[in-house]
Amino acid sequence: MPEHSGEAITILKVDPWRDEGLIVASPSQSPDGRLADRHSAYHDNISPPLTWTEVEDAQCYALIVEDPDAPQDKPFVHWMVWNIPPEAGGLPEGVPHAMYANPPHPIIQGRNDHGEHGWFGPRPPEGHGVHRYYFQVFALGERLEMPPETPLEELLNALKAATIAKGEMVATYEAPTRQ
Repeated sequence: MPEHSGEAITILKVDPWRDEGLIVASPSQSPDGRLADRHSAYHDNISPPLTWTEVEDAQCYALIVEDPDAPQDKPFVHWMVWNIPPEAGGLPEGVPHAMYANPPHPIIQGRNDHGEHGWFGPRPPEGHGVHRYYFQVFALGERLEMPPETPLEELLNALKAATIAKGEMVATYEAPTRQ
């Protein structure tokens, strides 16, 4: 098994219609980039709050969180969300683990690589060092008529066709050391 995935993350595979980017941020990220423990699968496993800048003409947004440092062939998918309404401006902390969530607007959550719908927090292997988590946001020109069981490859194809603009935030996390 590889030490890190060899495949590019999703955002590198999508060319938006416009050159403008969006700014993605989270108050749960420390100045050094580390994601707060409560968002880790080692702790409370609750999704972090996110905000992003608005893109004119966006009909909805999609979010994919991937870890390219995972010791597997492809980046580990921690979260796939789509049809986030344009007025949402982000996602609150603690989005429920469900195919359809309403935080405060209805969204669709795909299956993460842990096999669940919704957020699966960082859980890098002990001793594997710091992992990077790419929070990739896509402003879309149309809603995606795709069910929650849609695999990443199909979501990627839809993003290639519908992305107006994109942006990302990179957070880091390392396995806690045992005392």
